[in-house]
Amino acid sequence: MELLQLQYFIAVARLEHMTEAARSLHVTQSSLSKTIQRLEESLGVPLFDRTGRQLRLNAFGSRFLLRAERALFELEQGKQELGELSDRMEGTLKLAMTTASTLPGILKAFREKRPSVHFHAQMANLTEMIALLRRGEVDFCITSPPVEEEDIHCEIVFVDPFVLAVPKGHRLADRDSVSLEELRDEWFVGVKKGYGTRDFLDVVCDAAGFAPRYVYEGNEPARLSALVEADIGVAFMPGTARYPQANVRYLRLEDAGLTREIALLWHRSRYLSQAALDFREVVLAYFEAQSDHSFRA
Repeated sequence: MELLQLQYFIAVARLEHMTEAARSLHVTQSSLSKTIQRLEESLGVPLFDRTGRQLRLNAFGSRFLLRAERALFELEQGKQELGELSDRMEGTLKLAMTTASTLPGILKAFREKRPSVHFHAQMANLTEMIALLRRGEVDFCITSPPVEEEDIHCEIVFVDPFVLAVPKGHRLADRDSVSLEELRDEWFVGVKKGYGTRDFLDVVCDAAGFAPRYVYEGNEPARLSALVEADIGVAFMPGTARYPQANVRYLRLEDAGLTREIALLWHRSRYLSQAALDFREVVLAYFEAQSDHSFRA
């Protein structure tokens, strides 16, 4: 069994399409087909069900895919470890996140500590993040809500209180805090259903006896402050997402339990370079500093 066979098999298994897999690997389709055929012959079982040009991973293939991905994962970890030991590389840090509001502060602090380390960050949903971690394509994920997976280490780094953003001149703008009961007649701007924070807050408001009336629902949380400032509506926002704007006031929500947990994730079997260990220290220090700051509207 050859390493190239495993790499080709994983590509075909993920796409379940020989032509697309050949294109992604930059090889001919005939060469790819022969490589997969030799792998199946060496294993003694078919890995795919074939119907014409259609491929479907069968039970043998599904089981073998887990092993193949794990094998390549371990080889990649060994490559990184040897690279660091030989001091031939400063390192590259790869991140994925569901929440980006804290990213600028974290990356600024990390760049000050390790200016020679390159980094790449991407937005992803929870399912995508777990897949990226398991394939070894990212070092860490920053997410809310946390996840529970046997092979993923999940460390809660911050409990983030929700606040209410209101425009200057709003009837509540001179207040420091507000209860949910007082918001039943307000118009809201927010993210669409399916976002963890939106779904959580809808449930909380329902328990308080009302459903928020949304005049705007989008998929860009960073736009909410600008919409509030334009007096389009009020908004529930995580405390870490507050921006210093003269025409927006942030009020503490008096109801208990209106918080979200932010977690740092990494694969339990992944080799953590010194750059990765330094990044973890930066994240922990950043959120510890956030915890020390009292709420300011």
